Amino acid sequence: MTDEEIEPFLQHLQKRVPFSKQELEELLSYFREKKIKKRQFIIQPEFVARHRSYVLEGAFRAYVIDDGGEEHTIQFAIEDWWISDYNSYVYQTPATMFVVALEDSVILQIDYDSEQKLKAAHHRYETFFRIMAERSAAYQQRRVISNLTRTAEERYNDFAERYPLIVQRVPQYALASYLGMTTEFLSRIRNKKMKKKS
Repeated sequence: MTDEEIEPFLQHLQKRVPFSKQELEELLSYFREKKIKKRQFIIQPEFVARHRSYVLEGAFRAYVIDDGGEEHTIQFAIEDWWISDYNSYVYQTPATMFVVALEDSVILQIDYDSEQKLKAAHHRYETFFRIMAERSAAYQQRRVISNLTRTAEERYNDFAERYPLIVQRVPQYALASYLGMTTEFLSRIRNKKMKKKS
């Protein structure tokens, strides 16, 4: 990886914790670059999620399938986002989610044992991973509250405003399942918005 290719990741790290050059180099040494093809899975149910992945390029979707065969999207990740089956990763138990590439992608992965080593080695590394966990927990809480208190249309409008790049890049069926509505209903909401603009 060239310095230019990895620059977004370095900025991501420094934004959260002011690492020294030496600390950054040590941290980076634990990450591996992986090229992923569109439609390739990086996590599947029954297999333990051994890594957490930072998206350098591309887009991913994490989802579960219920007993009726219906898919429910749990998370998206595009550039500068992380993705995994976190329950599986944190507890090193079999995954319940699929995580699939929606585009040809490049990720940086760290494995569970390496993360534990880093956290034990220096409080700055532990701080970084704690900040990530806190942000993730806060995001999930906002999502639960939104699902419980807002209409489908409000949920779509809020998501589109916050994450316009995701809305443009992910398939409509995946976005609909993330927002807890049918694809047809999402189409109607989008058409209504288009008519208002014209």
